Amino acid sequence: MINGIIGRKIGMTQIFAADGMVTPVTVIKAGPCVVVQTKSSAGADGYDAVQVGLVDERPPKLKNVTKPMRGHFEKTGGGTPPTRILKEFRLDGDAGSLNVGDKILVDQFADGDLVDVVGKSKGRGFAGTVKRHNFNRGPESHGSMNVRAPGSIGASAYPSRVIKGTRSSGHMGDERVTIKGLTIARVDTENNLLMIRGAVPGANGSVVVVQKAARQKK
Repeated sequence: MINGIIGRKIGMTQIFAADGMVTPVTVIKAGPCVVVQTKSSAGADGYDAVQVGLVDERPPKLKNVTKPMRGHFEKTGGGTPPTRILKEFRLDGDAGSLNVGDKILVDQFADGDLVDVVGKSKGRGFAGTVKRHNFNRGPESHGSMNVRAPGSIGASAYPSRVIKGTRSSGHMGDERVTIKGLTIARVDTENNLLMIRGAVPGANGSVVVVQKAARQKK
């Protein structure tokens, strides 16, 4: 059985428990998704997986899809609409229980489940070492000219060069981030919503993948 779903981050809010406790949550519109392709270890692919597409409220028309993707969706026999977002989920067992055109909904999750959320962090552009790597700043008094500069990054005698991987200023954010062990606070099956406790990487409206946690807490 598949253990994940594709969604879009809506934003953050808070929910109230019966005893008045407030929990900050991130709302994700997860799905509905549809199975576009199945892969089997017995076939030419060599592994068990399913390719899943996120069905948008306004899906693209088939005539506006590129020719390679148009042929990919036509292989489904017209059973699945074209989707902009496609993700592949590996399966532990055979994909025989899933067929092309099957819907994947949020009902596979329940309140209290642990999940791993994969998303793309916000792009911050070019950033210095203080913001990017949390470097300490220099003194601001007595004519100091080394307030937010990184300082020495390599010895002059040996090795007479900057070691590869040295933390420095550069492009910050806009990279794949995985947050593990988040708790689902509430599942809204009618509106396809997942309310996950805490923050989730990415900007509002960005695509995220919610999977059941690889490591379950005892």
